[in-house]
Amino acid sequence: MAFDADSDTSDEALMVLYANGDRHAALALTQRVLPRILAYAARMLGGDRAEAEDVAQETMLRLWRVAPDWRRGETKVTTWAYRVATNLCIDRQRSVRRRGQVALEAAPEPEDSGQSADARLQEAARLRALESALAELPDRQRQAVVLRHIEGLTNPEIAAVMEIGVEAVESLTARGKRALAALLSGQRGALGYEDDRDAG
Repeated sequence: MAFDADSDTSDEALMVLYANGDRHAALALTQRVLPRILAYAARMLGGDRAEAEDVAQETMLRLWRVAPDWRRGETKVTTWAYRVATNLCIDRQRSVRRRGQVALEAAPEPEDSGQSADARLQEAARLRALESALAELPDRQRQAVVLRHIEGLTNPEIAAVMEIGVEAVESLTARGKRALAALLSGQRGALGYEDDRDAG
């Protein structure tokens, strides 16, 4: 049976089908999970696309290795994948710190969205400022903020990914948001945001 990323079949059912030899299920699951893991890893690794691709690929390889032993109902496929990707990102960040190297930021080419050149430049500046501010956060705060506010996971899902309690997730997210606001507070004008306080 052929599946695609938009089918109604759950991720967990696709895992079981793949474990039973259904290649179409694997393709559908890859189309669903891989882009999310790639985007998450890129944010966690400061925009380093090559490193993020390596993390995403390794995450998927590990997912396929555990498929035969997958037990439905124990955890969601995406929760498991985010947890693996998080650990791989942490390992890579520690390795870079041990070597004393700083990864070069590779800004992606802006997509042609019909926006003016000024608007595209402004949007690129905002994205760079956000990525730079996220990189300044402690690892656990960055993970919680990215998972909650960029990836859209719920607090219980984040708790499962990070293997901590929901209260700890709430605390990390709140502290991370405050730290981001502080890091970005002096840049509102430069990033093209009108300061409501000045309009009066």
